[in-house]
Amino acid sequence: MPTEKFTFPGHAGEMLAGRLDSPAGTPKAAALFAHCFTCTKDIAAARRLAAALAEQGIAVLRFDFTGLGHSDGSFETTTFSSNVADLHAAAKEMAKRGLSPSLLIGHSLGGAAVLRAAPDMPDIKGVVTIGAPADPGHVTHNFGAAIADIEANGVAEVKLGGQNLRIGKGFIDDVASVSLTQSLGKLNAALLVLHAPLDQIVGIENAGEIFLGAKHPKSFVTLDDADHLLSRAEDATYAAGVIATWAQRYIPMAPVEIDSGDRPPEGVLRVTETDAAGFAQTISQGAHQLVADEPKSVGGTDTGLTPYGLLSAGLGACTSMTIRMYARRKGWPLTGISVDVDHGKCHLADSESGQKIDCFTRTIHLTGDLDAEQRARLLEIADKCPVHKTLERSNRIETQLA
Repeated sequence: MPTEKFTFPGHAGEMLAGRLDSPAGTPKAAALFAHCFTCTKDIAAARRLAAALAEQGIAVLRFDFTGLGHSDGSFETTTFSSNVADLHAAAKEMAKRGLSPSLLIGHSLGGAAVLRAAPDMPDIKGVVTIGAPADPGHVTHNFGAAIADIEANGVAEVKLGGQNLRIGKGFIDDVASVSLTQSLGKLNAALLVLHAPLDQIVGIENAGEIFLGAKHPKSFVTLDDADHLLSRAEDATYAAGVIATWAQRYIPMAPVEIDSGDRPPEGVLRVTETDAAGFAQTISQGAHQLVADEPKSVGGTDTGLTPYGLLSAGLGACTSMTIRMYARRKGWPLTGISVDVDHGKCHLADSESGQKIDCFTRTIHLTGDLDAEQRARLLEIADKCPVHKTLERSNRIETQLA
């Protein structure tokens, strides 16, 4: 997946360092990511979330707030409000590049910042918070005895996350005066709250306050035993999968277009490796895109169906479509269809050699006011599915190098 580094002016003119992670083709949507307090755009969770969302077709800009990471400026002069202003500057930069964000994602205090910024961004259709505090002032709990020094001297050094940072009195005063209640009431976008019950930095009760303070549509998903920083790869990947799936319901998604130089010929399906360290693949055909992967147990990252899962999916989908077409033509009261497909190996019938072949077991669920004769006929029709016939026939595969 292509990644672009660039700088842009922040709230006070200092140059901020950004990194744009994009899908292989034209993005379906664009997101802006706000990192946690004193973190940077390059922490593991930010990298993994952006990469996983890009695999799902969503371009993500992550950037360092003023005075952090590779961005210019003095951190001790920044405030919560200046972070919000940096978010507006980043959104403006994305719009200049033709990628006006429709999704805001914020981690920890970055989650509070996106909640504060969103009401003033009319193009935002979805907001996601990850381990966010309901009160931005919550972060001062980490300053301990240094708060007295900050109040007395205007600035003091605080050790946070293994690094020494100078915190200014302006930050303390600013977060003390900020309330998210008004911002939540003005939020004109769908909200997704992600939080881990075992979060030791920002308690789960914060997620409850944010959720209850927001209007519908709103959703809450637990991150189970994840830590506050989503330091495990599987937790970040899971969060990204939830965000991508949720976003499809609330955010306008542009049709996927593959660059002309990479577009496969009409009617051809193309599979492209997206993770050289694992097995993740992007599958493209026309305007449609899927992800394939392998389970973690064999070295994959479990971000999509396995190859055999996709093969089983083709059989199940074709079976359901074939049954629907027949029932529709007959005018039968079939109200729903689902097909369970189980793939495995079985012994070849009438073979003394012990040879095994692939076996696909279908269990078809039909709902509706159907009589026994209609149900039996639809079971017969399932075997007319073209993919069923293809799998039962002997086939030939020809392979060549491009």
